[in-house]
Amino acid sequence: MVKALSIEEPFDIKTTNDYNLAWSIASNVLDPEIPCVTIGELGIIRDLNLDNNKATVFVSPTYSGCPAVLAIELAIQNALLEAGFETKIKRVLSPPWTTDWISEGGRKKLKEYGIAPPVNASSKMSLFGKTEVECPRCSSQNTEKLSEFGSTACKAQYRCINCLEPFDYFKCI
Repeated sequence: MVKALSIEEPFDIKTTNDYNLAWSIASNVLDPEIPCVTIGELGIIRDLNLDNNKATVFVSPTYSGCPAVLAIELAIQNALLEAGFETKIKRVLSPPWTTDWISEGGRKKLKEYGIAPPVNASSKMSLFGKTEVECPRCSSQNTEKLSEFGSTACKAQYRCINCLEPFDYFKCI
């Protein structure tokens, strides 16, 4: 996200650079439950305001009961404090986070890590409550759900029928 500058605003390269630095630092914090992706790639940073050296970061948890949200907020705060920014975190619940906000790069990293990225809910089979999940190891869609919950509440446990490997699926929210 880039800070918009109006014509009336005097251009201040330090302010723009500070904003970009604060955004980069906050968005590059790793997710504590899925350390292959950053919270920026997951799309949970909604906004960042910078007033002088005071950064306010707006964060949407992946769901309201996410046990990692406090760890994420503290990690953002610590990273920004280490860079010299006073920091305030504001939790944003509306609109609720959606897996649509995961970047393509984040989806690719999830798959490379062995977690099937969320499937778009617009597939024909989703109309009947069936999600076609691709195995992150062999790319087969011949998979079955073993449990509604995987290693975390936002993931389900699946198994590939072809390669027989179990894997987590990041549920579409």
